[in-house]
Order: sequence, then C-alpha cells, then structure tokens
Amino acid sequence: QVQVVESGGGLVQPGGSLRLSCVASGNIFSINTMGWYRQAPGKQRELVAAIPSGGRTKYLDSVKGRFTISRDSAKNSVYLQMNSLKPEDTAVYLCNVETYQGNYWGQGTQVTVSP
Repeated sequence: QVQVVESGGGLVQPGGSLRLSCVASGNIFSINTMGWYRQAPGKQRELVAAIPSGGRTKYLDSVKGRFTISRDSAKNSVYLQMNSLKPEDTAVYLCNVETYQGNYWGQGTQVTVSP
C-alpha cells in the first residue's frame, strides 16, 4: 500500500511559474529515486527530472536552467519548481517514486501553458 499524490498544476501564461508537489505515503520501507515525468497528448512520456537519494539530479535537456527538482526525504516528498514556462511544457506531470517494493506512480497533475 503506497500512495503517490501530486498537486500544484494549473493554467499559466508563457514565462510564468508553477511549483509541483508530490507526497508518497503508506507502507514505505525506503525511497531511492524520486522523479517527475510528463506526457502530452500524442507524445511519448518523458523523464523531466529525477533526484536520487544522495545522488546528482538529472534533467531533460529542454528544461535545464528552467526547472529545479528538490526533495524532503523526511516527508517522502518531491517538488518541481518550473520557471519560464513554455507552451511546449504543457502536459500531464506524473510523480514517480522508486521504493524497496518497486516503482509507484501518481495520478498526474495537468500543467497548461497558454497565452
């Protein structure tokens, strides 16, 4: 029983910012990597950012310098600060949590960037 819940999505104008949050709860032994993926209609799901425990963050090339991933391990939470948003960032953003038991996904939160 592991639940993953995202929040913080919404509608924003180009150049604006959003901060996504993800909280994992339930029977969690430990969390290794936490990350954010996104999927736009008709496109492949792609890794946006990931943050391993004690490791270096990694980002999709197109979001480097604009997005920042962080985590609060004590709260089993991960965040994605998104700045300078572009229309091509529009997608459902999904949180992924890698635990001892396996990988778990949230339902996703919609991010829409439009004039």
